[in-house]
Amino acid sequence: METESKLRLAKVFVSVTDPRQAGKVEHDLVELLVVAVNTVLVRADTFVEIELGAKEKLDWLRGYLPLAAGIPSHDTFGRLFGLIDPEEFEAAFRRWVGAVLPALGADAVVAIDGKTSRRTGKVDATPLHLVSAFAAGAGLVLGQRATAEKSNEKTAIPELLATLALEGCIVTIDAMGTQANIAQAIRDRSADYILAVKDNQPTLADAMRDFFTQFKVAPDKTPHTMAEAVEKDHGRLETRRCYALDQLACLHRPEQWPDLRSFAMIESQRCVSGKTATEQRFYLSNLAPDAASLGQAIRAHWSVENRLHWCMDVAFADDQMRARTGHAAHNLTVLKHITLNLISLDPTLCRAVIPGSARRVRSEAFRS
Repeated sequence: METESKLRLAKVFVSVTDPRQAGKVEHDLVELLVVAVNTVLVRADTFVEIELGAKEKLDWLRGYLPLAAGIPSHDTFGRLFGLIDPEEFEAAFRRWVGAVLPALGADAVVAIDGKTSRRTGKVDATPLHLVSAFAAGAGLVLGQRATAEKSNEKTAIPELLATLALEGCIVTIDAMGTQANIAQAIRDRSADYILAVKDNQPTLADAMRDFFTQFKVAPDKTPHTMAEAVEKDHGRLETRRCYALDQLACLHRPEQWPDLRSFAMIESQRCVSGKTATEQRFYLSNLAPDAASLGQAIRAHWSVENRLHWCMDVAFADDQMRARTGHAAHNLTVLKHITLNLISLDPTLCRAVIPGSARRVRSEAFRS
C-alpha cells in the first residue's frame, strides 16, 4: 500500500519492535500490520473480522505480501496488538503522517480533543481515553496520546503537543485544556491558541459573562470587531455572531495566559421547527481581536467531532470495541486512525465521508 508520497506503510512499520519471542515467531510483524490496515479499510472492526477478511482476500494480499505462513488466527492478532508498545506504534504513525503531510501551512487549525472507547474498560481499569490532534483543513489525524490511568486530558495534552510540528498553526482546545501551562506549551511550539472557557474556570467564565452582558447593552461604546455567519440546512436556521475584543483588564488574572491579546464570544441562535434557542460560548486567544478569523478557527474546531470522533463511532464501531488485552485497544485505535487518514488522502473517497455507506466505500477502497 502506498500514499501519494510513495511512502509504503510497510517501511513505517519496520520501526516497530516485535514483542514476540524470536524462536516462536511464525508470522512476520510488518506483514500482519499491513494486513490489518487493509482489512480494517474494507470492513473489519474486530480481530475476528480482521482474520476473516484477510482469509477471504488472501490471494489478493499475496499479490503484495509473501504471507508464507498464511493468515494467523484472531487470537494471534489480539495477542500481538496487546503486546506492541503503543508509544512506538504512535511514533511510527506520526512519522508516516509527517511524510504524507510535511507542512500544515500558516494559520492551519489543529483541533485537539479527547474520546473514550467506552467498552474497552476492564473491571479494575478505566476505558481507553485518547487525546487526538486533528488537522481540520487536511482532515487528517496528526497524532494521539492516551491519558494515564486515573488521570485526564490535562496531563496528556502537553505530552501530545511536544510530539507535533505546529509552527504557525492555530491550536484549538475545548474547556478541559484551558490551562495556563497548556497555553504556554502551545506557544513553546511556535503556535497560536484559541481556548474555550467554561465553568471549569468559574471566576474567568463569570467575568466574561458579566462583561458581555454589559457590552450587549451598548456595544457601540466599546471597541470591538464582529462577524456574522448564517447557515440554513435540514429545517434548521442558525445565526452565529462572533464578537472579539482586547479589553483584557476586565478578565480574571489575564497575566497568567502567555501572550494573551484577545477574548471572544460566539453567540449562536438556532431556530428549529419555530423554536429558537440561544447559546453563548467564550474563548481566549493570543491572536489579534479579529472576529472573522477567530470565528472561522473556532468553527473549524468542530471538525474533530464530526470528521474524527463521529467517523470512529459510526464507521469503525469504536464505542463497540471490546479489545481489553494489554495495549490492544490503544493500538487498534491507532490502526483505525491510519485507515481514516488513508481514506482522507484518497480523492476518490474523501467525498463519501463514511456515513451509512461506509461499508460500500471501504470495500471500493480495498478493490482499488
